Amino acid sequence: MTEIILMSDPRVAAIPVRESGERLVDVRGVGSLLVDPRKQDPADAFAHLREGVVERLLKAQELLPGGLRLLFVEGYRPPSLQRAYFEEYAGRLRALHPSWSEERILTAASRYVSPPEIAPHSAGAAVDLTLSDADGRELDLGTRMNADPEESGGACYTHAEGIGAEARAHRELLGSVLTAAGLVNYPTEWWHWSYGDRYWALATGAAVAPYGPKERTPLG
Repeated sequence: MTEIILMSDPRVAAIPVRESGERLVDVRGVGSLLVDPRKQDPADAFAHLREGVVERLLKAQELLPGGLRLLFVEGYRPPSLQRAYFEEYAGRLRALHPSWSEERILTAASRYVSPPEIAPHSAGAAVDLTLSDADGRELDLGTRMNADPEESGGACYTHAEGIGAEARAHRELLGSVLTAAGLVNYPTEWWHWSYGDRYWALATGAAVAPYGPKERTPLG
């Protein structure tokens, strides 16, 4: 895709899901991935991903230069939590822009939080991650992770102008290894990558998405 297609775009929702039934696995059992606990929830849902996504993350990590690691922050997000995040951010936008139509609010909200019905995180298909050194110290990627468009002045967009040369190089490195491993980026969030969801299918031309939103159980 050469244009920025938002999660709210009807073309994303139009992609059919042919659920593979592939299980969610705990990335903390993988061993070689660094896991940051900042998004840890009481049920530990955050640390889970579909098996196929984990396999691709491990491949991406192998492609990194020595001394650098992928730092996993959040994977699976239950549909109820996704809905709460979406509604909270949409509410903030309504307060900031009282003259906006509801359609514009929902479209703008999808720059930062996916609509619950198609959310890649709720399919176990998406991961929020960054780069770190071997000890888990984060590299400079231009903004903090999860900085929204208002806070960052748009610098959270993957190809935003105005970030430093080092941050740009780090974004390009992160993107190169994850793309090589088969994941796709949501271009309004440099840290958000996915495989197997509807957005991935649209970006890659796949006819169907093998992963759709699911409840957490059963887990492996």
